[in-house]
Amino acid sequence: MRTLMCVVAFAATLAGVTNASAQNYPSRPITMVVGFAAGGPTDTTARIVAERMRASLGRNVIIENVTGANGTIAVGRVARAARDGYTISMGDWGTYVANGAIYAPAYDLVRDFEPVALIRGNPYLIIAKTALPADDLRVLSLG
Repeated sequence: MRTLMCVVAFAATLAGVTNASAQNYPSRPITMVVGFAAGGPTDTTARIVAERMRASLGRNVIIENVTGANGTIAVGRVARAARDGYTISMGDWGTYVANGAIYAPAYDLVRDFEPVALIRGNPYLIIAKTALPADDLRVLSLG
């Protein structure tokens, strides 16, 4: 009898418990903040990525162009956003590396952000007049 009462009490306890399920991500549109004007190479890349994300995730990805200070204003906006994965940033090396080295932003680029993907790379060239007496960079010295 005692065992039966324990089983009934346990069943009654479980009857009030419902299955807890995690919220599906994403459950609303995602905002991608781009630190450059619309129509530029970073914005164009962001729009291509956003369309692929929309097709994959089944939610809209809204591009928000926030210009100024080489992307520092845009990155600051993302740093102040809720840490829920619904506001992301796209920029280039200048937006994150150079700005962090030159300025003292109100956010910590290492602590406040997590890189997700390398989308594209840009080759850099050093071009000089033929009058420069160098055939390669080993000959050049700044001192």
